Amino acid sequence: MSAPGHAVEAVYDVIVIGGGHAGTEAAVAAARRGARTALITSALETIGQMSCNPAIGGVAKGTVVREVDALGGIMARATDLAMLQFRMLNRSKGPAVWAPRAQCDRGLYRRAVRSLIEAHPRLETVQGTVARLLLDDARVVGVETLEGRRFSAGAVVVTTGTFLRGRIHIGTTTSLAGGRAGEGAVTHLAEQLENAGLQVERFKTGTPPRIDGRSVNWSALDRQESEIEAFDFTWSHFWDEPRVRADGATRHPAQMPCLIAFLDAEGKHIIKEHIGESAMYGGAIASRGPRYCPSVEDKIVKFPLAERHQLFLEPEGHDTSEMYVNGLSTSLPAHVQLETLRSVRGLEDVRMTRAGYAIEYDYYPPTQLDATLQVRAVPGLFFAGQINGTTGYEEAAGQGVVAGINAAAAALNGAPLVLGRESSYIGVLVNDLVTRGVDEPYRLFTSRSEFRLTVRQDNALRRLGGIARQLELYSPRELELVAGRLAAEDEARALADATSVRPEVVAPLLAEAHSSALAHAVRASELARRQNVSLRDVFRVLDIGQHLPADAVVSTELELKYSGYFERERTQADKLRRLGEFPLDPALPYHEMPSLSFEARQKLAVLRPHTLAQAASTPGVSPSDLQNLVIEIEKRRRAGVSRREARRR
Repeated sequence: MSAPGHAVEAVYDVIVIGGGHAGTEAAVAAARRGARTALITSALETIGQMSCNPAIGGVAKGTVVREVDALGGIMARATDLAMLQFRMLNRSKGPAVWAPRAQCDRGLYRRAVRSLIEAHPRLETVQGTVARLLLDDARVVGVETLEGRRFSAGAVVVTTGTFLRGRIHIGTTTSLAGGRAGEGAVTHLAEQLENAGLQVERFKTGTPPRIDGRSVNWSALDRQESEIEAFDFTWSHFWDEPRVRADGATRHPAQMPCLIAFLDAEGKHIIKEHIGESAMYGGAIASRGPRYCPSVEDKIVKFPLAERHQLFLEPEGHDTSEMYVNGLSTSLPAHVQLETLRSVRGLEDVRMTRAGYAIEYDYYPPTQLDATLQVRAVPGLFFAGQINGTTGYEEAAGQGVVAGINAAAAALNGAPLVLGRESSYIGVLVNDLVTRGVDEPYRLFTSRSEFRLTVRQDNALRRLGGIARQLELYSPRELELVAGRLAAEDEARALADATSVRPEVVAPLLAEAHSSALAHAVRASELARRQNVSLRDVFRVLDIGQHLPADAVVSTELELKYSGYFERERTQADKLRRLGEFPLDPALPYHEMPSLSFEARQKLAVLRPHTLAQAASTPGVSPSDLQNLVIEIEKRRRAGVSRREARRR
């Protein structure tokens, strides 16, 4: 062990440090994989806490939520139990790029996460602050808390979010240690990780002020209502389980509106006048923040010609009047924040319940991890979430699933899981992190994926359900539900291919869609390929398939409409998948391969990819390098065979 201490209190297969979005998913994934798991967090009441925006999903992110769900995760299930408002983004661009997003009741979400966690018999929760890792010959064997409690484990997942040496800034004169408002920073563990030789850097993020909704002039602002009340993020009928319903949670609470406001010239002028008092622009913070979620100070400085900036006033929950001011993330002094808020039309008499702030924290450049999210230098240690330089609940959850599954595999001597870029946005996320690293807080976008037409939010279960079944992540009831959902898609496709449509039957439908009339009977599948003609409407007119789930019909329609595009992407994906089946020995002596470029040798020697696909996605490794790498490996294989034959003779 790394130091003497008290006797071990309990033995686990996997220990997860942290109860945020990465930690909860890691713990559930490890438990589903068969590992006896402990989730250790400083306050059990904050498990599943939404530290910033009370919303789940969005462009690319909504797809990640459904991928996490397909792998047995809980984010989608908790969202359905806490949903205040739902919107499907990108509806004008066609179903292939639709993006689900839900506003959540912050309190209901947290309670739903805890209920879902405690439904797992192999998963236990422990309150305590981890002070250090226990090591045996550089391998992690457990943890010790500040309270002196010791727990052993075969693998440990660190998901500490912004808590590692976190420091909160409000203006240039207020600075205090903390990982979140009202909660202390973690320093002992941060110091141990740095002393272990891991490279550590600093990022910053921020949060906007909260306001009392009772002090808002609602009549002066536009309302944004929920679009779809009956949407489910998850495919599972989990809400029928007695354990989940025990605390009174209900599927889809009553929907609530958001309000739309604007920061106009007066507010911009206030911020300009006080820009030097901002922690970021006043010199108190030097770390880099997320470019795609800028502070309001950044907006004023970098977009001086913008006439106004949109704000969304989002409800925090049914049991509170507090609202989240999305779009006004700031580290200005509290009195300046209040003055800025009151410059906004509809907020002239607003009461600020909490000031916004910026926070700096430690992260560890993720190129120090392998494709399973294990720290290369410390076997048995896995990182997930903001500790890897990412931002966003969904990105954290995706990493948590991967780290939890692989931590369980490491502890139980199972096969690791590495998701390819062609299979999921989670695969893109992890691959980007461990091969490219980060120079700003990483956020997922559809543009990061080469396969965004075939990797969609509607087909996550078909893409990843087979992997989950193979890893035995599903309960018997869930296996039935998955089989039923996929069978419904198969039935919809078979029905569309087999049903003949007469011109006179669909003439009104085609006229309404401004589509030309049929000259003769065609299959329903052919008709559904037309623009503005939906398969659901075709089925409705023909009075068939009405028993099929709407999601199953939508997925079938997309496969029909975009089959040519999908086929090209799937051909590329198959090529990448074949590369992924070509294994690479992590101990390959790349520096002894002169046919590879110098840059490729350097990069591959550091990253140690497990497959040719991972090598292919490494910046600086060209197609010719890959070809030469295969030749080098084959040459070494033949040389090894020749040596063995010589020894036998």
